[in-house]
Amino acid sequence: MMNANVTRRNFLTLSSLVALGLAGCSTSQSSGSTAKSSAKALEGAEVETTLGKVTGKELGDDVITWYGIPYGKSPVDDLRWKAPEAAEAWSETRDCTAPVEKAIQLSSGEVVGTEDCLNLTVTSKVGHAGKPVLVFVHGGNNQTGTSAEIVGDQLVSNADCVYVSLNYRLGLLGFNCLPSLVKEEGASGNFGMLDIAAALDWVKENAAAFGGDPENITISGFSAGGRDVMAMLISPYFEGKFQKAVVYSGGMTTCDTAIAQTRIAKALAPLAIEDGKAADEDAAVTWLLKDADEVKTYLLSIDSKRLVPLMANANIRMAVFPHLFEDDVVVPKGGFNGAKYYSVPTIMLTGSSEFSMFSLGDSWWKGEEATALGNEVLAAASNFSVKYGSDMYRIFNAQVSADTMASSFDKNIYVCQVNYGGDDSAMGADLQPYGSFHGIFVPMLAKENNYSAMMPGVFDKAGYQAMGEAYNAYLKNFLASGDPNGDGLSAWNAWDKSSKQSLVLDATETEAKISCEDVSRSYGDIIADMETDTTISSDVKKAVAKNVLNGRWFSAAVDEYYGGNWM
Repeated sequence: MMNANVTRRNFLTLSSLVALGLAGCSTSQSSGSTAKSSAKALEGAEVETTLGKVTGKELGDDVITWYGIPYGKSPVDDLRWKAPEAAEAWSETRDCTAPVEKAIQLSSGEVVGTEDCLNLTVTSKVGHAGKPVLVFVHGGNNQTGTSAEIVGDQLVSNADCVYVSLNYRLGLLGFNCLPSLVKEEGASGNFGMLDIAAALDWVKENAAAFGGDPENITISGFSAGGRDVMAMLISPYFEGKFQKAVVYSGGMTTCDTAIAQTRIAKALAPLAIEDGKAADEDAAVTWLLKDADEVKTYLLSIDSKRLVPLMANANIRMAVFPHLFEDDVVVPKGGFNGAKYYSVPTIMLTGSSEFSMFSLGDSWWKGEEATALGNEVLAAASNFSVKYGSDMYRIFNAQVSADTMASSFDKNIYVCQVNYGGDDSAMGADLQPYGSFHGIFVPMLAKENNYSAMMPGVFDKAGYQAMGEAYNAYLKNFLASGDPNGDGLSAWNAWDKSSKQSLVLDATETEAKISCEDVSRSYGDIIADMETDTTISSDVKKAVAKNVLNGRWFSAAVDEYYGGNWM
């Protein structure tokens, strides 16, 4: 059983967090910002890669997208749970004009997608030569999601870059550290991370062909993808594969390998029992934890459609789906505690209401214990959960990481908070009940997104558009030089222990409101506010803490205080 011990690996304890001061970073140096003089301009939709020619789809305004270019062989049969192998070359021009299937995953209770998922999508523009390359890792708890999460047709113009988004192995197919699968020296169960590393190698080899600079690659990711990027910053496996990082709603999470092995074995135990490998759960777990060829043979024989539903609905809880294992190959032992960083200029962005959608969608609110509270108390309890859960989640995403990194990170960290739609925003009413939610930044980068249909017209407002235009200008500068600042933009100060500055993005109906402010807090401050909050009783607070807030990426401090757990 995974318990609170895992938090000692993933998060700082309440006592240490309260004691921490806010740390800063030294001045950055631009890296890889000068394109090679030999760079050739992108001329059309047909491009020669190291594996063969590809043809893409012309989207208008000289923008071209190449969908589903393979960077690795299909990880099936004997290649399941192995490091990715390079895709085989092709002789005929490969048609990359249509979107491809997502990696196999559970969606609305059904298994969808394909195991043949080691591919990426490139978007560029005619005339691009030696441009910065922005590589994006999608979110979805490393269990769901797609490379199409953020489309790149606007980014290549607004941020003046070549944009690459990738698919990688998800769920237990992407993260499985059972002993029989990782017994060889140097083996890692972080297969999804190995996929991303292989994709970055492909990008470096092929960036110039699409108008990019192979010496100026920025890795970025949202949510789980952001946490993957954070893990890359402590991973010797990724050192040298990129020159800058942009982390959207990420944060620091890793898992002790032994704890993860037991949790994975318990998830697989029902299949082992069903298939006659053991008589009961204890026997199945013991058998699955063996470093034995018979166990590996069995695991390889399981139909992927039976594997994918396991550990579903993790809902940002590591205990349900442990991953980012501290295998000392991809992720060092101890995770972020005392880690040696691969220091590159880094942006960390968060919304101010990050927990809203997770809290509002939690199943506990529909259960007997919650509904017995009555509608009035239930509404107040929900507001309590969103308010304080969001406050903890937002500092986890950026501030806490900056604090932890600063003493041994020798490049600038730029922290950003989007307030648009939050409690203190002029636009708060339009985005209720979600506020400045997990993903609030996406419509700034891509007009085609998952949120506009939920909130019609909100992201078309002149104020949001102006805010997005400013952020894209910061991003453009950062991709080029490692410093987001530039002419006509409000100063974005690097994180510093004395000033604790974050760039705060907000807007009215008609104009952007951008400033650099101290919006930092501590977990101790937040818990103190929870205790003095009179909107709900102490008993209801404990119920919310133990059932809705518990076990989340950000909740180690509140779990410790209220006696929550990780299951």
